[in-house]
Amino acid sequence: MSDTTETSVTDRTEQVRSASAKVTRFATLPTVGPLAALLLACLFFSLSTDRFLTGGNLSLVVQQVMEVGTLAIGQTVVILTAGIDLSNGAAMAFGTIVMTRLAVGGLPAPLAILLGIGVCAAFGALNGTLVTMARLPAFIVTLGTLNIAFALTHIYSRDQTITGLPKTLTALGQTFPLGNTDVTYGSVVMLAMFVIGWYVLRFTAAGRHVYAVGDNPEAARLSGISTRRLLITVYTVAGAIYGVAGLLLVGRTAVGDPQAGQTDNLDSITAVVLGGVSLFGGRGSIIGVLFGALIVGVIRNGLQLMGVASIYQVLITGILVILAVGVDQLARRRRA
Repeated sequence: MSDTTETSVTDRTEQVRSASAKVTRFATLPTVGPLAALLLACLFFSLSTDRFLTGGNLSLVVQQVMEVGTLAIGQTVVILTAGIDLSNGAAMAFGTIVMTRLAVGGLPAPLAILLGIGVCAAFGALNGTLVTMARLPAFIVTLGTLNIAFALTHIYSRDQTITGLPKTLTALGQTFPLGNTDVTYGSVVMLAMFVIGWYVLRFTAAGRHVYAVGDNPEAARLSGISTRRLLITVYTVAGAIYGVAGLLLVGRTAVGDPQAGQTDNLDSITAVVLGGVSLFGGRGSIIGVLFGALIVGVIRNGLQLMGVASIYQVLITGILVILAVGVDQLARRRRA
């Protein structure tokens, strides 16, 4: 009898330890923190205003973040390699001007779109080449190409907003009904790109190489990974993704705006940081970045519904970024 009781107590102790270990592993998943923050933000604004938790408003939040969210996908891949891209918003704006002006000028819209995306990819390739071949800091390189793309945008557009676009360019801004809510095709494209990015980074050799280079580039090189080729590819693919973000922007605004994207580089970095991706590279989940982009969108939308001045939205976003970076720094010290 005594042996049976002792065995039962031991089994329960093991079960408690196993459950505790599972809870700990779940709590340390990189997406749990951003998801919890997103749910808390939604709960707060749901209790603060009746207009927040409606299908139409939530669809609007996704529409408002689809451009920055897509930029954040490319930014995530770059940051996972311990780099950074300050030029993504400016490159995207130049891509939109190229595709809209060529389309309005008579070039078939699909070809104009490809050329616009190609221009963005070329900026990415230039960034990657300068970072790897010339061994220049990514911060400096992309700061330079930011100014180049900004200048080319205004020169090529002649500071004029391009209107009268063909329907092909604005197709992703169209909506379809989902229940009682209208959803844009662009929102679906953004979500699909997050799923593709998640699959590539998690289940392919290329994705594992990205994490390996960001975690320890020398060890990755010694293990046989061509770090230079990988980095150039990463920046080029990121550039192409910025081109897609530009197409989503054109679909939402129905114009080619030379003033677009001026703060989108910082917004995309904010989404990445809030999504739990380490600025030191090698750690983070792209699904967390989706949550990070939605956190920014929810906070701005919720504060706007509450009638809070836009400058306070910027203030709160800045505080959240500092907190997220502080948490990342503490986690990095604990790992060391």
